[in-house]
Amino acid sequence: MTARIFRSVFLVATAVLLASLVLLFAILYERLGSGVEDELKHTAAYIARGIALEGEAYLSGIESKNRITWLAADGTVLFDSGASASAMGNHSDREEVIEALSGGTGSSIRHSATLNEHHIYYAQKLDDGTVLRISGAQHSFFALLKQMLTPALILFFFAALLSGLLASAIAKSIVKPINAIDLEKPRESEVYAELSPLLERIRRQNRLIETQMEELRRRQAEFSAITENMGEGLLVADKRAELLSFNSAALSLLGAERPEGKRSILVLDRSEEFRAAVRRALSGKHAEIFLSRSGRHLEIIANPVFHEGAVAGAVLLILDTTEQYERESLRREFSANVSHELKTPLTAISGTAEILKNGLVQQEDIPRFANNIYTEAQRLIALVADIMRLSQLDEGSLPFEKTEVDLFAAASSVLDRLQSAAQKKNVALSLLGESTAVLGTAQVLDEMIFNLCDNAIKYNKEGGHVVVDIKTKDGMPLLTVKDDGIGIPKADQPRIFERFYRVDKSHSREIGGTGLGLSIVKHAAAFHGAALSLKSELGLGTTVTVAFPKTEA
Repeated sequence: MTARIFRSVFLVATAVLLASLVLLFAILYERLGSGVEDELKHTAAYIARGIALEGEAYLSGIESKNRITWLAADGTVLFDSGASASAMGNHSDREEVIEALSGGTGSSIRHSATLNEHHIYYAQKLDDGTVLRISGAQHSFFALLKQMLTPALILFFFAALLSGLLASAIAKSIVKPINAIDLEKPRESEVYAELSPLLERIRRQNRLIETQMEELRRRQAEFSAITENMGEGLLVADKRAELLSFNSAALSLLGAERPEGKRSILVLDRSEEFRAAVRRALSGKHAEIFLSRSGRHLEIIANPVFHEGAVAGAVLLILDTTEQYERESLRREFSANVSHELKTPLTAISGTAEILKNGLVQQEDIPRFANNIYTEAQRLIALVADIMRLSQLDEGSLPFEKTEVDLFAAASSVLDRLQSAAQKKNVALSLLGESTAVLGTAQVLDEMIFNLCDNAIKYNKEGGHVVVDIKTKDGMPLLTVKDDGIGIPKADQPRIFERFYRVDKSHSREIGGTGLGLSIVKHAAAFHGAALSLKSELGLGTTVTVAFPKTEA
C-alpha cells in the first residue's frame, strides 16, 4: 500500500511539474514575442523622429541590434542597415509595407528555416510618405526549448527528487495509522474517519472467525476424543501421502513412533504391502491388506477421499484381527481334532464289527469283541457329550437356570463317585473346608469339579493324594483341587486348558479321556464369572484354584 501511495503521489507531482514546465515555456514564448514587437514599435518611433530631424544621415550613424530599412513610397529601398540599398529589390509587395502605406502601420512575421527562427517586421509610414521598417529576430519555440533544456532538466531532477521525498513521507504518514490498527480490537484504534466502515467490517469479521474457530475447535476435540478412544487405528493422508491425522491406536498397532511435524504416512510402515495399499487408495481405488506385526494380525482397509470429483487424500482403518485369527485357527484345529477323535473310536467299532460280520471270531471271543465295541461307543458318546457341552458353554445357551449351589456338597458327591477310580490307582481322596454357596448351575459345577478331580487322579502317582478344599476368602468362594502327581512342564502350562491338548499323548491314550476335560473346566469357570489359576511343578504335583465372584451377605 505504501508503494502504491508513493507511486500515485510521485506520478501526480511529476505530471504537474511537466505540465507546469510546458505551460511556462508557452507563456514565456508568447511574452517574448510580444516584447520583441513592442520593442520594434518603440524603436521605430524613436528613429522616425531622428529621420524627421536629420534625414538619412541619422540612419547612417545609428547602431541597433535590429535591422532598419527605409523605403520610398513606391517600395524602393532608400537605406538598409544590413545590406546595400542598391542591391535590394523593390519592397512594395511586402505585407507590412502594404499595411503601413494604407493604414499608417503594419507588421508581419516570417519564419527562417535556415536559422530556425522567426523574423518580426514592423513598418510605419512617415510624414513625408516614406516607410520606416524595423525587423527583429525571435527564436522558435523548439529553439527556445533547446536553449532552456539543460536548466529545465536540472530543475526537473531536483523537483522530482523533492517530489519523491515528499511522496515517501506522505505515503508513510498515511499508512502509519493503518499499520497501527489492532486487528483484534479495531474499534480502539485511532485512524481516519473514512476507515470507520472498514474497521466495523473487520470487527464483524473477527466475531465470525472466532465463532467459526470455536466450532472448529469443538469439532476437533470431538473428533480427537472419538478417535483416541477407538480400538481401531485411524490414519488420514492428503493426496501427496502426507500424514494429516492419526490416533494412538494406529501407532500402537503398527508399532510406530509418533511422527514430528509433517511426515509421509509411509514412515509409519515401510512394508511393500502397506505402501501398495496407500498407492492404490490415492489412485482412487479401494484396498484391503493383512499384516502381521509383533505377534498381532492386522487388517488394513484403505479408501480414497474425493473432493469435487478428484482424489483429495486417503483414509486407512487398521483393525486388530488377532483374536479373530486365533479363533479361526482354533476352530480349524478343533475341527481337525474332533474329526481325529471321532474317527478313532469309529474306526475301532467299524473294524470290530466287520470282523464279527465276516465270522472270523471264535464263539468264546465274541463277548470280548462286543465289549470293545461297547467301550469305544461309550467313549464316542462321552466325546460327543463333551463337545455339545463346550458348544453350549461357548454360546451361553445352557438349558439350566442358575440357582444357589453348595460347593462343599457338590465336591463331596463327586469324590464319592470317584472313589472306585481312586482305589484302582491307590490314590487317597480328601475333602476340606466348609459349606460354601455360589450362584450357578449345579450340573455344570458338578462337571467342572468332576473333571478337575478326575484329572488329579489319572495323572497322579501310585500312593498319591488328591485334596479338595472349599473355603471363603475376602468374601470370595474358592475351590482348590491339589494333587502330588506327575506335574505339568512349564512350557505346556499356558496351553493345558486348550481343547484336545495333551502333554503326553501316549499316556493320555492309555488312561482314556476325551481331551476336553480341562477345556470344559475353563469354560465352566468363565460361565460362572470365576477366575481360574494353575500352579504346577514337574514331579511335585498340580494345584488348580477356581475363585468365584464375591457373594452378598
